[in-house]
Amino acid sequence: MPEQQPWEDPSGAVAGTGAGGATDLAMEEGGSLEKPPGGDEGGPAGKPRSLWSDAWRDLRRNPVFIISGLIILFLVVISVWPSLIASQDPLSCDLGKAQEGSQPGHPFGFDGQGCDVYTRTVYGARTSVTVGVCATLGVSLLGSVLGGLAGFFGGAWDAVLSRITDVFFGIPVVLGGLVFLSVVTSSTVWPVIGFIVLLGWPQIARIARGSVITAKQNDYVQAARALGASNTRMLLRHITPNAIAPVIVVATIALGTYISLEATLSFLGVGLKPPAVSWGIDISAASQYIRNAPHMLLWPAGALAITVLAFIMLGDAVRDALDPKLR
Repeated sequence: MPEQQPWEDPSGAVAGTGAGGATDLAMEEGGSLEKPPGGDEGGPAGKPRSLWSDAWRDLRRNPVFIISGLIILFLVVISVWPSLIASQDPLSCDLGKAQEGSQPGHPFGFDGQGCDVYTRTVYGARTSVTVGVCATLGVSLLGSVLGGLAGFFGGAWDAVLSRITDVFFGIPVVLGGLVFLSVVTSSTVWPVIGFIVLLGWPQIARIARGSVITAKQNDYVQAARALGASNTRMLLRHITPNAIAPVIVVATIALGTYISLEATLSFLGVGLKPPAVSWGIDISAASQYIRNAPHMLLWPAGALAITVLAFIMLGDAVRDALDPKLR
């Protein structure tokens, strides 16, 4: 009789358990290969990470996000507390120092009215950040609600909204600003914010509409509908969390565009008006002195360029983190 090999021993295939049953040793060995909780494939409790946790992990490792975030944080701080780095009054001017260059206590020199360019550049950040943030919030809220409802319900509501957005897309932004803001006499930021919201919402609405149409076709939405979930519950609990990512990406990039649009309208004389402090106003005033006093144009234009670039970089980083196709 041939000698029995170790792997042929029936007793080696199973192991007794305390409950009187048997456990396959191969299953035990397979279980030992599982990754421990908190590994690369799961969260702290071994649960799979969500899109947002993965996105935050990628953003923390992205130098573009870190650099742009630090710049934006600095802009927000000086917008709220400009006196931290600028102790003078931006409206205090001395015509005797008009167009003079850098001096002790005045590193950026003076403009055509003898105002300190450094102080006006610092205070100009408040206007730009206020317009950018408020306009983005207004555009995102209005566009997301209208576009989301059109994508969810469809039908006549969707058709009407699509035609309205087509009309708004046909209006040139700068020309619309010249017509709309030329009749406004207020020197505050709110007419400019209102104009940007009026012409900016169709872009977000179209993005939100397409995202909602894609999300509502997923199996979990169909299952919720089959279980009797109301439209409100499906929109708030199932569709919105999974359709909001494209809106966030577009809104973040558009924020820098709105800042540059405010500066453009102020440069043309229909946006903010003196005595308001704005980079666009300072650039417009300095354009006629560019040969004799280029510093008047250099600093506000440089601050505007850095601010817009920072928000665009932030938007690119957020897009890369939230786009599953780039993983």
